[in-house]
Amino acid sequence: MLDTIPPMSSEASRVTAEELTRLLDETIPLSRMMRVRIDHVDQNAARLTLPGSPDWVRAGGTLSGPAIMTLADTAIYAAVLARIGLEPMAVTADLSVRFLRRPAPTDLHAEARVIHLGRRNAVAEVELWCDDRARIVAHATGTYALP
Repeated sequence: MLDTIPPMSSEASRVTAEELTRLLDETIPLSRMMRVRIDHVDQNAARLTLPGSPDWVRAGGTLSGPAIMTLADTAIYAAVLARIGLEPMAVTADLSVRFLRRPAPTDLHAEARVIHLGRRNAVAEVELWCDDRARIVAHATGTYALP
């Protein structure tokens, strides 16, 4: 899990948070609609936030699975692009999410890191939490196909 990775560093990524945000806004309308925010990106990881909204809450007063999966996938995409540069044709080949506890209907945070980068694919993992980083609400792994 991400407990063993170094903290976010200042080591520059191949893209800035502003460039990633622009790419998401231009190529993935769902991210724009959900107002996903890129908080930090470097060569080690990407940290994103899905701002809390009643639109992401399901019956029972918890964040919906689709909202959690969207943030996980977007965080992995950001981490991959931080390593390879702006490449809009890098696409999700696999995404697996484990829901660990009921998330509060508030801001959802994600931190993703690439654990394998090859010529044809990248594999990453992401942890998601609400108010307390120590109380992970979901863990995801994903593979991106690289053009």
